[in-house]
Amino acid sequence: MDYKSAIIGLGNPGSQYEKTRHNIGFMLVDHLLRLGADRKAMRLEQIDESGDYELWHAKFAGAYRLLAKPMTFMNLSGKAVSKICGRHGLSPEKILVVHDELDLPVGRMKFKKGGGNNGHNGLESVQERLGSSDFFRLRLGVGRPEDRFKPISDWVLEPFEKENVEHIPGIITHAAKGLDIFYRRGMGFATQHINSFSLKEE
Repeated sequence: MDYKSAIIGLGNPGSQYEKTRHNIGFMLVDHLLRLGADRKAMRLEQIDESGDYELWHAKFAGAYRLLAKPMTFMNLSGKAVSKICGRHGLSPEKILVVHDELDLPVGRMKFKKGGGNNGHNGLESVQERLGSSDFFRLRLGVGRPEDRFKPISDWVLEPFEKENVEHIPGIITHAAKGLDIFYRRGMGFATQHINSFSLKEE
């Protein structure tokens, strides 16, 4: 089957990581999988290919697309992404990576194509294995710790604060709508929708 694109959420496999900040990319893919399970028109189907990732195809925003969750752990995400691209003939421009972003507070999100990795090991791995930074990124804010001495490696592997947990479903729903807009109407409309979101408006 000819796939138009792949939506890849970054995270870590294992139940101990499910609700952590680093796994917000997985959370968005899980949201799309729930939509696919409820909507027969999406024709969701899991593809059994590799232990390095979990992969599905679904009809989303008018075309068949791949949905993926790397199982290689965050720092080796590129291994899974490069395998998916190789097996399905997808160039970096057809890849959209969803990931946590320290420099955005919870409730803010940004959409962009290309650029640097800002110290994100998952993005660095993807860029290294693809040999390109020219893929789309949906950056979902997780904020930085108030304690500036707290290791970032600990922070991203902790669950969201209690006051933010209730907002996560709304954030994910808005972000998923942004992806639908992107594929149907283009980057300009999607960027406006995604970048304008804030918790105060919800």
